[in-house]
Amino acid sequence: MKHGQHFPASLVLGLVQVCLAQANFAPYFFDNGASSTNGNMALFSLSEDTPVGSHVYTLNGTDPEGDVVTYGISFESSSRNFFSIDPNFGNITLIEELDREREDEIEAIISISDGLNKVAEKVLILVTDANDEAPQFVNTPYIILVPEDTPAGSSIFKVQAVDRDTGSGGSITYFLQNLHTKFSMDRHSGVLRIRAGAILDYEKSRTHFITVIAKDGGGKLRGDYVIFSATTTITINVDDAQDTDPIFVGTPYYGYVYEDSHPGTEILTVVAIDGDRGNSNMVLYKLVNGSDEAFRINETTGGISVTVSPSQLKKEVYELKVQVSEISSRGILEAQASTTVIIRVVDLNNHPPTFYGENGLQNTFELTMYEHPSEGEILRGLKITVNDSDQGANAKFNLRLMEAGGIFRVVPQTVLNEAQVTIIVENSAAIDFEKFKLLTFKLLAVEVNTPEKFSSTADIVIHLLDTNDNVPKFSSDYYIARIPENSPGGSNVVAVTAMDPDSGLWGEVKYSIYGEGAELFLIHPSAGTIYTQPWAALDAEVTSKYNFYVKAEDMEGKYSLAEVFVTVLDVNDHPPEFDKNIQEKTMVLGIPVKIEATDHDAEEPNNVVDYSIMQAEPTNVFDINESTGEIRLKAFVHSLDIIHNLTKNRDCTWSVLVQAKDRGSPSFSTTAVLKIDILDETLNRGPMAAFLMQTKDNPMKAIGVLAGVIAIMVVITVFISTAMFWRNKKSNKVLPVRRVIRKRPSPPTRSIRSEWLKFKKSHAGDKFAIKDELPNDNHNNNSLTFPPPPTAPALPPPPITTPKISPMEWTVPTVSGSLTPKQTSKLMKQKALDRPVQSALVSELKKKFEKKEAENKPYV
Repeated sequence: MKHGQHFPASLVLGLVQVCLAQANFAPYFFDNGASSTNGNMALFSLSEDTPVGSHVYTLNGTDPEGDVVTYGISFESSSRNFFSIDPNFGNITLIEELDREREDEIEAIISISDGLNKVAEKVLILVTDANDEAPQFVNTPYIILVPEDTPAGSSIFKVQAVDRDTGSGGSITYFLQNLHTKFSMDRHSGVLRIRAGAILDYEKSRTHFITVIAKDGGGKLRGDYVIFSATTTITINVDDAQDTDPIFVGTPYYGYVYEDSHPGTEILTVVAIDGDRGNSNMVLYKLVNGSDEAFRINETTGGISVTVSPSQLKKEVYELKVQVSEISSRGILEAQASTTVIIRVVDLNNHPPTFYGENGLQNTFELTMYEHPSEGEILRGLKITVNDSDQGANAKFNLRLMEAGGIFRVVPQTVLNEAQVTIIVENSAAIDFEKFKLLTFKLLAVEVNTPEKFSSTADIVIHLLDTNDNVPKFSSDYYIARIPENSPGGSNVVAVTAMDPDSGLWGEVKYSIYGEGAELFLIHPSAGTIYTQPWAALDAEVTSKYNFYVKAEDMEGKYSLAEVFVTVLDVNDHPPEFDKNIQEKTMVLGIPVKIEATDHDAEEPNNVVDYSIMQAEPTNVFDINESTGEIRLKAFVHSLDIIHNLTKNRDCTWSVLVQAKDRGSPSFSTTAVLKIDILDETLNRGPMAAFLMQTKDNPMKAIGVLAGVIAIMVVITVFISTAMFWRNKKSNKVLPVRRVIRKRPSPPTRSIRSEWLKFKKSHAGDKFAIKDELPNDNHNNNSLTFPPPPTAPALPPPPITTPKISPMEWTVPTVSGSLTPKQTSKLMKQKALDRPVQSALVSELKKKFEKKEAENKPYV
């Protein structure tokens, strides 16, 4: 140890190793003080903006024996390694970025070693602040509502921003970006006030957008002095109050009279509107003074025109005072306002129209507004002035909107020299946030009466804000649903959908149902799924149709309706039921009996019943119509003799097991035993009685047959009369002699023909009788007789049943009235063979008809 050398107290903590053979003293650091950058890092501090890779300190020490020393630095396991070191020279380099706001102190262990002894010390490195943080506003966005009549100087809001820096870099001051507003802000507290002398006006501006700047006090960052700031926007919505007189649009007004103007020429148009937008009244204009009878104004349009030649004007400048009055719908004067119009006589043209904003020359104007403003509303946020520095006619130009699509209109449309440009809403429906978030169009100013037609344009950009202007709309005006009647409670019926194009919470839809018929159903309020009540039991036989309304409503109560039609589908759950009178039926020979069964299901095919015979004794005797339930004897059973041959039961009472079965799936059926008593009531009755017997249960059937017979006879009569007329007309012209010598039928023949026709008429009444397909061998027992005609043999008794003969099978070919059948059924031929008298009559009639045809042949 050198004489007079003093070691720092920290060396006492060092490791001292003592060699038994020879003493070796430990190395030590030099203590060069807090301001030094070399030594033992005592009271060392480092700015947080020091660049990574910078050489920040040099460890320096010595060994008493003069041995070479090495240096080291380490950190706690929980700490990052901020520095690296050159072990030979002790140079310390920053390898991690510093951030005082996150970590303002760094603990490190530095060491020095001579190879045998090592001394370690714990040091505390202070991280000093740099102005690297910007202010940040809290609790944004800022949207406030201020009444229109709030007094000037009132505090209306307070903003707050924070800065994590210390010192001047963490101090914040507030101010407004645009000082030319109706508002002011306390720079220290952030309190926003209405500027002294300023008045809020709903009719001029419904919304104000104020940009606030928060600025810190500044400080050093990487060697430079910097100041950070942040901005935010306060949206101030003005609440309306009814307090405004009429307002002139486009003031100040300047008009110019050209030297070549003619009397009656319109100079300019003043425009005034009712200042209260919620209660617009009609306005009327008049000139109060200053016109000297040289000018007049249109009281409804505001157009000012010159009444004399420009050469007769006594002044170069006229100041006209125009007064506008609001007239209510009852014709009462509500309010008045006046303005001054300056009219000059000027010349030359060397300047184009130019647009100006609040800060001077400007060709782009922007505005933020809510969608669907009132039609006629002025876009007051646009401060546009247009000016033409020329004089007289050279300063007259028109204003019009390009690419605006009729949504807006500009006022005034004709300008002399200079005017405040006003853009008015023309089509509120087209200003739709759901269609356009941004509206852009151009404002064109073009000179009117100059050869040069100087012009200029300005771009108008409107940013739209959303409102709740849409009603939820269903995907359909009505919904049709079907559900089986056996569906359990809580079953889904149908899902309805409604859309609301508004944004945010305004676009959320809530569903509900109401109306008569809705009590059995529920609807999910958000999904729109309609389902049955948990306790609901549907029955198509009780109620098969339900009709109710579904409502879609947004958060503000705007709604739309749709109609829901629910059909309960029938399920086959009822078997057919026979009526109470099925136990016993009486069947008249040749006339069917009918059974009926009712199925109480609601729809086909569940309630359609088919009939069948399950068992009968003897078998193969009865037929049944599976649709109508009519039971009749088979065709070969046409007399009691046949019945007696089939059974030994002389009273002719048979039992039949019948079945009624519906067409549902699965199908239900019911059986019943039917006792049938068979009678023959036609034995001693004429054909008319038989027919009446057959139709006793259906009088309309008899009326229909009678009407058909009458219609056929009328048609035959008309046809025969027409044929005779044309035949006689032809015979008179062509063969008058033959007509005289023509042989006429003898009276007996005419009588026979008449009786034959009567016989045919009787068949018309019998055509509803049951057909006989087999001949009856017992003619004497079952036949009926007609009274004999005067000149013809007696007619044979009619058959028990008569086949149906359609009138279309007979034709009337000649005027003689003979009836010739197109075809004769085998049944008729068989009856002719079985009945000799009837066969002879038919043969005789046939010969008569053939003779008449031969006589009439030349005239056909």
